[in-house]
Amino acid sequence: MSIRTLDDLLAEGVSGRRVLVRADLNVPLDKQTGAITDDGRIRAVLPTLGALVEAGAKVIVCSHLGRPKGAPDPQFSLGPVAGRLGELLGAPVHFATDTVGESARATVADLADGQVALLENLRFNAGETSKDEAERGAFADQLAAFGDAYVDDAFGAVHRKHASVFDVPARLPHVAGRLVLREVEVLSKLTGAPERPYVVVLGGSKVSDKLAVIEALLPTVDRLLIGGGMCFTFLKAQGLEVGTSLLEKDMVDTCRNLLERADGKIMLPVDVVVADAFAPDAAHDTVRVDGIPSHRLGLDVGPETVAGFSAALSQAKTIFWNGPMGVFEMPAFAAGTRGIAEAITKADAFSVVGGGDSAAAVRALGLDESSFGHISTGGGASLEYLEGKTLPGIAALEN
Repeated sequence: MSIRTLDDLLAEGVSGRRVLVRADLNVPLDKQTGAITDDGRIRAVLPTLGALVEAGAKVIVCSHLGRPKGAPDPQFSLGPVAGRLGELLGAPVHFATDTVGESARATVADLADGQVALLENLRFNAGETSKDEAERGAFADQLAAFGDAYVDDAFGAVHRKHASVFDVPARLPHVAGRLVLREVEVLSKLTGAPERPYVVVLGGSKVSDKLAVIEALLPTVDRLLIGGGMCFTFLKAQGLEVGTSLLEKDMVDTCRNLLERADGKIMLPVDVVVADAFAPDAAHDTVRVDGIPSHRLGLDVGPETVAGFSAALSQAKTIFWNGPMGVFEMPAFAAGTRGIAEAITKADAFSVVGGGDSAAAVRALGLDESSFGHISTGGGASLEYLEGKTLPGIAALEN
């Protein structure tokens, strides 16, 4: 890649200059209290922001949060994020209550050297996500007017052709932030010549969400371990009863074809935890995959599966993991995800956690993040990178 970096920008000097930083501050919030439940994405952008502050830049941060419908929605306000970002930076963050309006203009104008401002949720403006080039471009013009240079440090958004990701860098001198650079460097190791054996663990709910990455990875991996809700469509493809478990009927033939083409690379669960209902206190048991009762649903992989998957992982030199093995948010169905995560940390391998629910599981289960080689901040972005897709945000930085 021919991308200029934050260090290139710092070498030119940023003292007194306005630097617009696209960050990914899309953190989970408690629905009742509005409190941030996981600040991992805020922490991930601190190296870039800290370097700019230390160099005396006027730093204007912008981000999305959630999926508002192109208009202000209090439940998706970045207000709580501004407070937490200020705590982590050790200095107040000036918060604009709109994206490009009067508050934003005044907040940016009042910044002193080394100070940080955060604009309100970009998706409160319909121009951010618009498919209409003119509407998106008009919003990008307004955003770009706040900066003398642009830094993209939002890896979790680089697969989106949105105004702040794709159109703004065409209007300003642009560089990749430290997080984006690290993500691309790590994922390039997986798509280049990974040290072998190369083992991939895929979980999550739907085969359809992971089909493209399975197709891309099958020729390159040594083993592909499949758990989570998606495993039941594969089990059905083997002619097994899956009860009331999550099932994509229209994907059964596709899974059967993948199994036939996989030449034994795909490992599926041999036992699962089945329950009477999708509830944390539901009665549950562990059964073999050929003995799932017709009235019960699988919510986790079983201990024999964890042992088998762990044995495969122990031989690996490179590991990529995306998607939990079960409904880890419910303690009764978290053992599979915990077991696989622990096996990854024990392996003598370079390990990458592919963002999204996997990264959330690592933190929710209290696992040591430093035990993994890299925890990505972008679930969808990391998968699309491994699929070989062109990511709009990366392409914009290369131009």
